[in-house]
Amino acid sequence: MAKYFSFRDLDWTLLGFVLAICTLGVLQIYSATRDTVWRGAHVRQIAWIGVGLVLMWLMTQIDYHTLIDRAPILYLLSVVALIVVLAAGTSRFGSRRWIRLPLGIDLQVSEFVKLVLILVLARYLAETRRDAVSGAVLLKIGVLVGVPMLLVMKQPDLGTALSYLPIAATAIWLTGIRWKYLAALALLGALILPVGWHVLKPYQKERLMTFVDPDRDPRGSGYQLIQSRIAIGAGGLWGKGIAKGSQTQLRFLPVPHTDFIFSAYAEEHGFTGVLLALALYFVVLMRIIYNAQTAADPAGTFICLAVCVLLLFHLLVNAGMVIGRMPVTGIPLPFMSYGGSSMFTVFLMLGMVNNVRLRRFVN
Repeated sequence: MAKYFSFRDLDWTLLGFVLAICTLGVLQIYSATRDTVWRGAHVRQIAWIGVGLVLMWLMTQIDYHTLIDRAPILYLLSVVALIVVLAAGTSRFGSRRWIRLPLGIDLQVSEFVKLVLILVLARYLAETRRDAVSGAVLLKIGVLVGVPMLLVMKQPDLGTALSYLPIAATAIWLTGIRWKYLAALALLGALILPVGWHVLKPYQKERLMTFVDPDRDPRGSGYQLIQSRIAIGAGGLWGKGIAKGSQTQLRFLPVPHTDFIFSAYAEEHGFTGVLLALALYFVVLMRIIYNAQTAADPAGTFICLAVCVLLLFHLLVNAGMVIGRMPVTGIPLPFMSYGGSSMFTVFLMLGMVNNVRLRRFVN
């Protein structure tokens, strides 16, 4: 007989801290977009958070073992969808990443592929005995992740493609792979690196060179990073206050509601506000790890840990990007950056974590 779960069974501590981060994001989006062409973006963000909560609840209602069983089909559909995006997707700023849905909604398929990769690798790990781990296991994980990764890089969207690597890394770590295979993988990566440079688009090469020396083109490729650093430094200890940041309000800081929202937030809320946001993220990650520890099986543990590592990757890369410690990429800040597809994805991830939590005592 099927077991039904109610709202009270959810991890309300996790959800409460996530909504606190979302609130900071909505306030910052309002501050950064008022009197601009993006005016009203905070209202759409609230709507997307509401839809995300519904998607999270729906995700908890389907036993994650059922989802894992359907993972191969979902994987094939994802690959097909990525091919469709390349063939007939919506193009913006030289990238073809979206599928146009009714009501003018653009869906970024590559975001949802993260969920499918977590499920398909959870299935593979559940079928793999730890005493049978070999180089073949590493190769299969590489192929499963590499196919969608190459398709996303073709769009081109290097940032999202790289976000698939933490999922693969978590799977490799949980298999207990031998060190000699990891060493071989590192050596292979070092050999491929020079080749990878020639595969990159011109603007991607420019971003890497700007990361090394942002002052080489202060009015061009280095402009974003320089303005981001100025904004963060201007925030000081307590910040300039909501809607009072000079770099943000005078439009010196590009896209302050998406990729560089953390810079705008740091300018208006200061070092104290940054510590608050990081503390909220820390609690969220710790709650996800707690749910991983209480999972009923290895597949549930992997799902929670993969979500945790992926969110941590997004946080570190985005925060590192705005202070010049990482190259500029299009990786959003979870729960804060403006965007429907990314918001839906992170709430579906929370749904997967709660899915594992609700079934920790179910045989």
